Amino acid sequence: MSTSASDVPSYDRLHPEIRRWVRDEGWTGLREIQDTAIRSILGSDSDVIIMAGTASGKTEAAFLPLLTEAAEMTGGGLRLLYISPLKALINDQFRRLEPLCERLGLPITRWHGDAPQGPKTRLLKTPAGVALITPESIEALLLRRPADAAKLFRGVHGIVVDELHAFLQGPRGLHLASLLRRIDRIASGRPRRVGLSATLGDANAACRWMNAVNPQSVDVLRAPQSGPGVRLQIRGYEEPPEGAAIDEIADNGASDALSQIADHIFSNLRGSNNLAFAGSRRTVEALADRLRERSERDNVPEEFFPHHGSLSKDLRESLETRLKAGDQPTTAVATTTLELGIDLGSVQSVAQVGAPRSLSGLKQRLGRSGRRGTPAVLRIYVREDHLDPDSDPLDKLRLETVRAVACVRLLQANWVEPSTEDSSLATVALHQTLSLIASQGGVRAAAAHKLLFGQDSYLAFPPADYADLLRGAGPQGSDLLEQSPDGILMLGKTGEELVQARDFYAVFKTDEEWRLVSSGRTLGTVPLTNVLGIGSLVGFAGRRWRVEAVDDRAKVLDVVPHRSGKLPRFDRPANEQLHDRVTATMLEVLSDHEVPAYLDAAGKEFLLQGRNAFRELGLDRRALLPAARDTHVITWRGTAVNSVLSIVLMSAGIEVAVHDVGVTAVDITPEQLASVLRQAGDCPPMEDLSDFVAGLRTAKLDDFVDEALLRRLWATRNERYRDDVTHVLENLRSATATLGHEC
Repeated sequence: MSTSASDVPSYDRLHPEIRRWVRDEGWTGLREIQDTAIRSILGSDSDVIIMAGTASGKTEAAFLPLLTEAAEMTGGGLRLLYISPLKALINDQFRRLEPLCERLGLPITRWHGDAPQGPKTRLLKTPAGVALITPESIEALLLRRPADAAKLFRGVHGIVVDELHAFLQGPRGLHLASLLRRIDRIASGRPRRVGLSATLGDANAACRWMNAVNPQSVDVLRAPQSGPGVRLQIRGYEEPPEGAAIDEIADNGASDALSQIADHIFSNLRGSNNLAFAGSRRTVEALADRLRERSERDNVPEEFFPHHGSLSKDLRESLETRLKAGDQPTTAVATTTLELGIDLGSVQSVAQVGAPRSLSGLKQRLGRSGRRGTPAVLRIYVREDHLDPDSDPLDKLRLETVRAVACVRLLQANWVEPSTEDSSLATVALHQTLSLIASQGGVRAAAAHKLLFGQDSYLAFPPADYADLLRGAGPQGSDLLEQSPDGILMLGKTGEELVQARDFYAVFKTDEEWRLVSSGRTLGTVPLTNVLGIGSLVGFAGRRWRVEAVDDRAKVLDVVPHRSGKLPRFDRPANEQLHDRVTATMLEVLSDHEVPAYLDAAGKEFLLQGRNAFRELGLDRRALLPAARDTHVITWRGTAVNSVLSIVLMSAGIEVAVHDVGVTAVDITPEQLASVLRQAGDCPPMEDLSDFVAGLRTAKLDDFVDEALLRRLWATRNERYRDDVTHVLENLRSATATLGHEC
């Protein structure tokens, strides 16, 4: 009797050397997600998404079957392409996969800006095995070495996209989608795509990104939700009356909320490995400095170290290595740089300063703790302003605490935000057009549009919009492009300069940064938003530094260690959007009476204060709150809807600012605003509103895009919110009409 492939155990379908490796690693068996992935990948040629938590074995779930296929293929050629948003993640995966690839006789090559050149040269000469690469390095190959890129990518059989959720929005996601389409055109057959992610809020959107032509064919595999659970606490801290709005390096003995948080972290995290996420680089430096001072005060070894994107590679990697080794107690105080899946070993707990704004980010961070059968440990430190009789009504609602509780509720419901349409489409379209022209020497407009934005492309860019994009980039516009008499698009003078720049490969925008040097050693870079001179102080790498010399042309600051002084601001706080469901859950938290046990005494008091203010302000029946000379409009909607509402009010001549649960109308009373709202109709067409939108040029190349096109793209992108804004306006009119002057 014959046995069908589906009846063969998944382990037995793996290459013999892989089975031997599994035994040598001491595995007692395959995890469920690995068994499912092996059957899916070896049982069909469909694209696959593997959704599983950090340290769940999803890397092996993808590579064990893909390497089995690669090892059994005859002939040469690069077989597998692994794409990651982070160099550090590539280095980490290289260490994990190299021993297995050696057993199979498959070369494995790291390809990014910091990787050694020798293996790259050998790979280009003789393509083979597996390459681990960033999107920017793919761009550089296609642009600078198109013939080598064609030779390299021709035989690719499978493409693994790690941290898939990181590519579902933002310019890097659009950029990578375009690069993958260009690779598809080079490869002898469309390579199968396998996406890996721990947090996907919208599997349908992920399927469209993976396969724009046939998203329903993508096989979505989910690891079972199990584990020992989460130990959780939300701790509340009130700023003193004179507390600063910006985190500064503080003197020993300071009583501000961040100093109190540092006291708790120092007392409770010392002696183990932990991650503490602190939002902006400025807060990371301020918190790390406080923790260093406490170590010096108590004469104990330093265990707390900062980690953010402006630190030098050596400083970051030494901290990552120390965490992974686990032989010295270490706590990394980080921005989002340690949110993605770099292997940091066993982390006992995760701390977060500030209420979460994103469930996706919160789940990523929480996944760093709770490995090896132990519960994950999460501490959220919430800071609220000191209240006095003149405090703003929004401060009285204690929205930081409320948002923290709301996010925990959504975490318990296993909800994650879906991806949203990004505002960088024009930049990516222009960037890829320039890259295509540079790599081919010239191209016709119709051919470029078909290659980049054809019917099977994830990037939707209509021909009429593309024509406007090209016209704006022409000699009469920004001089990026010019056209020959026979219709060939070529680079103009400005376009050539742009393409030749070292930062062209990356499609995301970066701040102008200064390099900090001490005794000839580069410490890292900082994006400075103010002028510095000799004698100025900078907080960086957990230390204070005095500027000794400034090289303005080279953007270099020579610094020496310093112990005191007030620092200039060099970091802008994050402005992460809130989803509708987060703000709706915040309203639920304020409206009910449940007091979660995971709140400490201060957190419970903040929640009680917020609920009392909610009732006293009548927010269960009114939406307009006076605040000095302004009026808060409380919508309980997310950032996207509130942003469009603000444009509607601006079109009526009202100056407006967006906040987390609505908008603020400036220099107008509730009665005056109610009168305006009663006369307002439905939300106008987005095309009409686009004339009132400011700050459209947010992506890297938007300065070279025609403004009329940017406004049209804004209207298209925000059309989905028109009905929501109309509903908000109807509710506001109903409330003001029913309640008269009680708004």
